[in-house]
Amino acid sequence: MREPKYIWYKIAESENELHFNNNNLIVAIANKKKITIGKFKEKLLACSYNCPHAGGILSDGHIDAQGNIVCPLHHYRFNMVNGHNITGEGYFLKTYPVEVREDGVYIGMEEKKLFSFL
Repeated sequence: MREPKYIWYKIAESENELHFNNNNLIVAIANKKKITIGKFKEKLLACSYNCPHAGGILSDGHIDAQGNIVCPLHHYRFNMVNGHNITGEGYFLKTYPVEVREDGVYIGMEEKKLFSFL
């Protein structure tokens, strides 16, 4: 299996520019798409804006003690690193890599190709 190729989108000039709510979550825009950004133990993590179950806005939820994002609607929990639904309902959350570089904070989105056989 091939490693995914990413296109990187700058969301902030620095980490200090990201003003997290009390729940350590914010909404950012990358490639004209809303993304939820979370901060857990000084690490930045990114995932979809909406919960895959019922569309809850994940930035209105919270991050639990293990670093999972918790949806505000039905309290489904997702690992923000790999997207696995840890409460067992079988849903999968889209996650994105985050890089903090000298010139800013970037979100990686997989490069989409029309045909990718290799």
